[in-house]
Amino acid sequence: MSVRRVVPIAMRLSWLVLIALAIGEFVTDLPGPGWATTLLPALVVLALMAATMSLQARAAAPRGEPGPPVEVAPPVTGRWKALNSPADKVPSHGTHAYGQTYAIDIVAEPETAEGEAPGRPGADPATRPAFRLFWPVVRRNRAFPAFGAPLLAVADATVVVASDGQRDHLSRNSLPALAYLMLAEAPVRSIVGAHRIIGNHVILDLGGGTYAVYAHLRRGSLRVRAGDRVRAGQGIGRVGNSGNTTEPHLHFHLMDGPDPDAARGVPFTWRGVGVPANGETFTVVEPEERGGQSTEEQAEKQAGRPTEQQAGQSVEGRAAGS
Repeated sequence: MSVRRVVPIAMRLSWLVLIALAIGEFVTDLPGPGWATTLLPALVVLALMAATMSLQARAAAPRGEPGPPVEVAPPVTGRWKALNSPADKVPSHGTHAYGQTYAIDIVAEPETAEGEAPGRPGADPATRPAFRLFWPVVRRNRAFPAFGAPLLAVADATVVVASDGQRDHLSRNSLPALAYLMLAEAPVRSIVGAHRIIGNHVILDLGGGTYAVYAHLRRGSLRVRAGDRVRAGQGIGRVGNSGNTTEPHLHFHLMDGPDPDAARGVPFTWRGVGVPANGETFTVVEPEERGGQSTEEQAEKQAGRPTEQQAGQSVEGRAAGS
């Protein structure tokens, strides 16, 4: 077993020992002073945990100079904004763990009416709500335009992982909710494993030892299963708010293996977009060769399901005949 696989396991065991010590202090009466039975062991475990975290970061860090970025198609269409981008710093999320050295987060940013501020009460409901200090503490996912947005395969690929059974939680875009996420929820997710950090997700094998990760997908939205072959531009799922997230968004990165615990990050660039910097908005339009039919409608047609337009026409036909 490689170091990159052992280190995450050691990290989780350290967390479990630390929690067991804390519980034992309250529910048992161990002989001897508290500093010797609980505090000292806890300090030792914390020191081991810090060493393990450092080792995990080193094990996942790139070796040597990074290779040229792998060019893939954008995973979305429409207008989006980049956050935590590798165009500004590497590692983009502050860690090499989970193969996310060159990861990027994107949120939907529809055009707003002139003079309207994003998130302002009374503004266009499609506008992304702004971060608030105290109120509202949380928001429902449907308040965010990214929630439910279709996600597309970035290349012809094979699905190696497809998981969408985790719930979509409320937003964490206020100070109290963010504190809860960082101090309570995130550590628990780290103990359970990478799949709880990235939430519902899809991992695609692009070939050549490169794998694409789509994280934080909507529960029950996946259209693919492990082993499926997908074509570039094919609909594979929808944006959600599962896992370690503050709001509905897509976390995307490339890595050199199918297991986030053991993989290293791979640089990417989106065809026609590049790598947008933090705060930069970009727009991806449907290719002209699709003849005006959206990728989402194409995926519905390929799956033998009626498109939204066809469904609407069917409803209107029934209403006219009733």
